[in-house]
Amino acid sequence: MHYGRAKCISRLRHDVSRMPEAANPRIGLPVRDFLPIVVGMSIRQVQLFSLPVSDQDRARDFYTGALGFELVADTAMGPDQRWVQVRAPGAATSITLVTWFPTMPAGAVKGTVLETDDLDGDVTALRSRGVIIDAGIQEAPWGRFVTFDDPDGNGLVLQATAAAPSGG
Repeated sequence: MHYGRAKCISRLRHDVSRMPEAANPRIGLPVRDFLPIVVGMSIRQVQLFSLPVSDQDRARDFYTGALGFELVADTAMGPDQRWVQVRAPGAATSITLVTWFPTMPAGAVKGTVLETDDLDGDVTALRSRGVIIDAGIQEAPWGRFVTFDDPDGNGLVLQATAAAPSGG
């Protein structure tokens, strides 16, 4: 059943007022004081994600060399572990190139999407740097794209999203 916002707040007030005081430490508080806990979150962005690789040096060289990413960090994390972090120039989200998650084998990630403003130019540059792109540029209603793998087989999508149609 779908309720509008006012109906949800009214129902929430009713449900909370029926809870025993021991189970409801918010008794007596206005709904606005605890509703954000129920309704909203403060998450603003994806800061980073981990990409499983077998060789951090080779992966770092691919992402910084072939893809032109910036090296954010390459530091020791203790014996036999390194924190290798890369990101596209100007991007807010970065990627950690990891070897230490046993449930994430190298090459297991598919569908990491990279956005570009110049798909044709970037495809030419990637091929000149030795990246194998088997299929040509593909067209879709939402834009154009190519797919390729990093040295471990993690699947990447390089896309140029189509401009939204102007309304009117």
